[in-house]
Amino acid sequence: MRSILMTCLVVALAMSTPVASATENRDPSDILGNWTFHTKPYREGQCLMSGTARLTPNPEEGVYDCELTAVEVCSLWGRSVVLQQCSARRFGNQVSIRSEIDQFLESKMEGLIYVPDNFALTIQSAERMYGSLVSAATAPVEFIRSEEGIS
Repeated sequence: MRSILMTCLVVALAMSTPVASATENRDPSDILGNWTFHTKPYREGQCLMSGTARLTPNPEEGVYDCELTAVEVCSLWGRSVVLQQCSARRFGNQVSIRSEIDQFLESKMEGLIYVPDNFALTIQSAERMYGSLVSAATAPVEFIRSEEGIS
């Protein structure tokens, strides 16, 4: 009888213990994968940027290949959607992303020059990086890991 009671107790305890999700166990230095980002307003509150970034492995340690799509909306000149190829370097908990424009998917006012979007980030956790957009303008930015389903 005692062994049956002990078994029931163990089963009940196992069922009440929360199971950690894959993201809770993710190594915070693992920045591979899909991210969304958004800035705070810049250019005196006239502009905002948001977008997506995908970081993939590179043979060189601490280096990642990446592609980002930036959507900049400015009340002064409209909306731009720009596909950029980039390289990310990780130094401890710091990440530097350097981009090159690949393609304009949607252009803002004709005659304005779009400068590649670079970022200086700090890894806060496996789910969040924060720092600065460093481009033609600077602004605080937040990167949040995008958990996309498998199709």
